[in-house]
Amino acid sequence: MASTHTARSHTAKQAWATGLTAFAAVMLMIAGVLDIFRGIMGIAQDDVFVSTRNYVFQFDLTGWGWIHLILGVLAVIISLGLFQGAMWARVAGVTIAGLIILANFLSLPYYPVWSVVMIAFSGFIIWALCVMRPEEMPTGSQGAPRGP
Repeated sequence: MASTHTARSHTAKQAWATGLTAFAAVMLMIAGVLDIFRGIMGIAQDDVFVSTRNYVFQFDLTGWGWIHLILGVLAVIISLGLFQGAMWARVAGVTIAGLIILANFLSLPYYPVWSVVMIAFSGFIIWALCVMRPEEMPTGSQGAPRGP
């Protein structure tokens, strides 16, 4: 009877880990696509962005567009790795989500509401990738299954 409880508990942990990985992968994919669009708008110098003066971090809008475009492309690539359950993608996902937070913080004066939304989005991605433990990963994502 104890072995069925342990097996059921292990299966529940694997399901939880798989769900968090899928959540992080989907969120990172959405954040990446939105960052790609934001980058394209910045490069095209769209009128959507507000230009402010006397801000400590004053950068060219085209430069910000390229930064967001590159971060978005990397986020989409990393999210594809997360769908495969790769450990490198978890580490890279936390890193790229942190960089997205930093880039959005620095671009607050250009589009403040969207920057705050993306910061929160990336925070959820980091949470989902950090809360999951490697021993809870599905057996297909780490090679051979572990013993009982």
